Amino acid sequence: MSEPEKSHLFYQSRQRRPRLARAEGVYLWDVNGKKYLDGSSAAMVCNIGYSNPHVLEAMRKQMEVSTFGYRLHFETEPGEALAAKMAELAPGTLNRVFFVSGGSEAVESAIKLARQYKLAKGEAQRWKVISRFPAYHGCTLGALALTGYSPMTAPFDAMMRPMPKIPAPRAYLDGLDKDDPETGLHYANMLEDRILAEGPKTVLAFIVEPVGGASTGCLMPPAGYMRRIREICDQYDILLIHDEVISGGGRTGTFFAADNWNVTPDMAVLSKGFGAGYMPLGAVIAREDIVEAVLDDGGFIHGHTYAGNPLACAAGLAVINEIERQGLMQNSLTVGSRLESRLKSLMNRYPIIGDVRGMGLLQAFELVADRTTMQPLPTDLNAYDKLVTAAYDNGLIIYSRRSRGGYSGDHFLVAPPMIATEKHVDEIIDKLTTALDQFTAQAGLS
Repeated sequence: MSEPEKSHLFYQSRQRRPRLARAEGVYLWDVNGKKYLDGSSAAMVCNIGYSNPHVLEAMRKQMEVSTFGYRLHFETEPGEALAAKMAELAPGTLNRVFFVSGGSEAVESAIKLARQYKLAKGEAQRWKVISRFPAYHGCTLGALALTGYSPMTAPFDAMMRPMPKIPAPRAYLDGLDKDDPETGLHYANMLEDRILAEGPKTVLAFIVEPVGGASTGCLMPPAGYMRRIREICDQYDILLIHDEVISGGGRTGTFFAADNWNVTPDMAVLSKGFGAGYMPLGAVIAREDIVEAVLDDGGFIHGHTYAGNPLACAAGLAVINEIERQGLMQNSLTVGSRLESRLKSLMNRYPIIGDVRGMGLLQAFELVADRTTMQPLPTDLNAYDKLVTAAYDNGLIIYSRRSRGGYSGDHFLVAPPMIATEKHVDEIIDKLTTALDQFTAQAGLS
């Protein structure tokens, strides 16, 4: 194959990939005709698959009306309709929406709204946002200060105000039973310990992913954890922010993953699958009293140009309509159960698979050198990169990160579009098995 032509684009590295020709359903094709099954919905984005005709038609109709309407000049029908739909879907009393274009923007918006709320309440001393390590909350500087993934944060430490962290509840690494309520209390009470160490009156908020994203690979909260952190935040008058950028949008069987634990945050942030790749779209949804207090105090001092873009909102509303019309949240549970079962069955064949975890069509597996000690594979094996490459070469796209804070460990997210069938799951496992065979042979792990 000839060398690719020079590109004027640059992203994270010099790695080149084939030119995309088209995408439909759960598949993509490159210009050479090779077919790929998207086993990670790109970066956990394309929740309803590619080229959905109903979404495309909704976008065409909106383009005939207007491709843009600046929020300071006009209200738009798609913006109002999508906000109302979100308020209907959201847990508890969350009913006020602020639209953005992506996950990092959503997190930035949430912590700024939290800060301005406490200022409006006369609590200027509250500015610290506690998060977990590892965790991923975005790559803009405010969101990055909350992120626990050292290779991403270290180069910019001098440019950020450090934010306090507590350990993520990785019971599987600590030898604890995640189904034991005592385990949930053990990890949740670390939040209270950190609040007391920081000084309760200085803490503004705690941000948490109900189901872990890229940095923890679908980490599930131990029994009782979500409810206990809600109690602690209430006790110390600290805002609880749920980062649902990856877990939201229906993958876990409910539109907001937190509904699986019947816990309501003070704010939640969405993106990725919210727009499902059809348009850049994200949102913050908050309690009405928070928003009203900020507006009464002079307004929300924050904004992005494309906030409430009617074309993006029209796409987002159509995505939700498709999720409901096709019953995709239930499909995520049904097909996700088969995916989880088949991933776990791989543990019988590959001793290096140390853990499989997740919910619905948001699953992950982690590679280890020893299941008993959970010691990671040698870092220089670069398993997180080499297995992804082997899968890609076999026509399967999966998503990986280092699992131990960025410098060691290897986990892989398997999160196909919510339209996936059991047949697609079997195809994923077949291609993944071939890739694992190739990787283990190459790495001398067979």
